[in-house]
Amino acid sequence: MPTARLSSISTSSFRAPSRKPRAPLAALAAATERVRAGTLSREDAHHLFDELQGQAAAVPERGLNNFLAALARAPPSSACSDGPGLAFALFNRMSRGAGARVVSPTLCTYSILMDCCCRAGRPDLVVAFFGRLLRLGLRLNVISFNNLLKGLCQAKRSNEALDMLLHRMPELDCAPDVFSFNIVINGCFREGEVDKACNLFHEMPQLGVQPDVVTYNSIIIALSRAGAMGKAEVVLRQMVDKGIGPDVMTYNSLIHGYSTLGQWKAAVRVFKEMVSVGVLPNAVTLNSFMDSLCKHRRTKEARDIFDSMAAKGHKPNIASYSTMLNGYAKQGCFDDMTGLFNSMLQNGVVPNHHIFNILINAYAKRGLMDEAMHMFEVMRQQGVNPDVFSYQIVMDSLCKWVGWMLLWTNLIRWSIKEFHLTKLFTNAWFWVLVLMVIL
Repeated sequence: MPTARLSSISTSSFRAPSRKPRAPLAALAAATERVRAGTLSREDAHHLFDELQGQAAAVPERGLNNFLAALARAPPSSACSDGPGLAFALFNRMSRGAGARVVSPTLCTYSILMDCCCRAGRPDLVVAFFGRLLRLGLRLNVISFNNLLKGLCQAKRSNEALDMLLHRMPELDCAPDVFSFNIVINGCFREGEVDKACNLFHEMPQLGVQPDVVTYNSIIIALSRAGAMGKAEVVLRQMVDKGIGPDVMTYNSLIHGYSTLGQWKAAVRVFKEMVSVGVLPNAVTLNSFMDSLCKHRRTKEARDIFDSMAAKGHKPNIASYSTMLNGYAKQGCFDDMTGLFNSMLQNGVVPNHHIFNILINAYAKRGLMDEAMHMFEVMRQQGVNPDVFSYQIVMDSLCKWVGWMLLWTNLIRWSIKEFHLTKLFTNAWFWVLVLMVIL
């Protein structure tokens, strides 16, 4: 008897109607592992739920919650591009018709689904699920409220989130935690409500909740972006005085803030402080520091940092190359710029349109149109689509040089007409104008 081929019996377990249905817990456990491996497709998931709905046994709460949680956290894969959306669709199936008979969602289930909706960018559904929770009379916990706060802030309804945090949660006998405050503070900052966020930050200790490193970082990031570096430094000192150690994000925010303002000496001071307290800089730190140096025409020091990145375990990324190339371009260091670009290609870092725009713009501004057009062609050969700025650079430069050519042509015509051809090369004013065109 011929032996069955392995490929003929290794099809998805959810597509094999001839097999005896598995126990719900085993089926959900197997599906959860496939979600984590990125091999469970939308079709497979719906086949699984067909199988579950066809059984008399109730779906175990723990197995269902683990499966939905895995989907909520699953990154996009070739098998399934939207895990959170799929989790929501499956729950809707289980809540209707035959599904309602075999599944009984709990508070944990709803919390997972609210998290799914936040991840899927559907804050409206978060609010809807919370309303359903209230109608069911389930006792709410801080996790459920935090998911609601996330949804409200995602929908740019930070005022409602603030009211929920300060009033509705205590009324419903649920004490907010530090995560609750962090969510609302970040939401206020995203909507430009800086004063409300800072006031809430100062109220936290009075409400019995101590800020953590995430809270302090949110305040420092917002102040640094606003250019209020003095206030950001005050918050940093308060943080240290409270015994909360600043992390790499804290220092990165300050370095970036000073770099944006062009205060490279202050950026250097923060960098040295960072290293002295034992916080290791990452690629973001070094890129911000290099950017500050390049803006002050200190490309040599910036290049030293760039060259030291690999030794410190940080491979230069696209932002690192962009910073250095821009620094060289602005200083007219074309040999260094070209050498670094070639090194970038050799190291397998794929340039994006921003990198090419830096090079094209640098060549065009120097009148090196052959090099600029060559780089424009290389850009297209590399599969990078030119953007509006790419075309604008080339068109502006071409128009500029076409304009000079038209001036040159009209100048010659005027000279021939005015002085006759034989006098053209002996006229002093002609050569003055020629020098003006050239220079």
